[in-house]
Amino acid sequence: MAILQIAGLTKCFGGLTAVNDVSFSVEEGEILGIIGPNGAGKTTLFSLISSFLKPTSGDVIYLGESIVGVPPHVLVQRGLVRSFQIVQTFADMDVLDVVTTAALSRRPMLEAEDYAGDVIRRVGLGGKERLTPTSLSLQDKKLLEVAKCVATEPRLILLDEVMAGLTLAETEAPLAVIRELNRQGVTVVMVEHVMPVIMRAATRIVVINFGEKIAEDTPATIVEDQRVIDAYFGELVDA
Repeated sequence: MAILQIAGLTKCFGGLTAVNDVSFSVEEGEILGIIGPNGAGKTTLFSLISSFLKPTSGDVIYLGESIVGVPPHVLVQRGLVRSFQIVQTFADMDVLDVVTTAALSRRPMLEAEDYAGDVIRRVGLGGKERLTPTSLSLQDKKLLEVAKCVATEPRLILLDEVMAGLTLAETEAPLAVIRELNRQGVTVVMVEHVMPVIMRAATRIVVINFGEKIAEDTPATIVEDQRVIDAYFGELVDA
């Protein structure tokens, strides 16, 4: 069953079309990868799905209902949450306070703090509850970003490049967390540039280029698609 359906989604900024007539569905319980060159429109697509941007046209259907125009905080309460490519947090809070704030979307204060502590341990940040986020390593900052999402008790989580800037060895911890979340029933959509990660994690991949969907298939098929090689892998080779 599709938990999320994207139907002809388009977003224009003046004369620039950032996302152009994109359609795909996300099946409940899967890990879907979204890849594409820098500037392809992937983050804009996430912002449309999560209601941080309003589409020029098209629809976003979550659990059978259109969510266009539904405020992001309401979507969080309905089980749809996103991370952000640039890690942001509250400078005057420690790790526990940050995750507790996220947990307050569903739980009263005392329960939220207890649950936040549990989430922190589950993502591998146990023992760092009283550290400030600015003092964390990049890997731990990425794990904190995931923890904030997990604390909202999501049904569908949108992860925007949570592996960016990490070495392949450093991606193992967040990848293990994502897989465990998925095993627990959370549907995951990942925008990612680290190809070894997306190839291992995703059951299906959607490829975006110049705001348009150019391919959608299994990881094994995607890497052999000439359109993808030209648009995405070619960029990496030329870089």
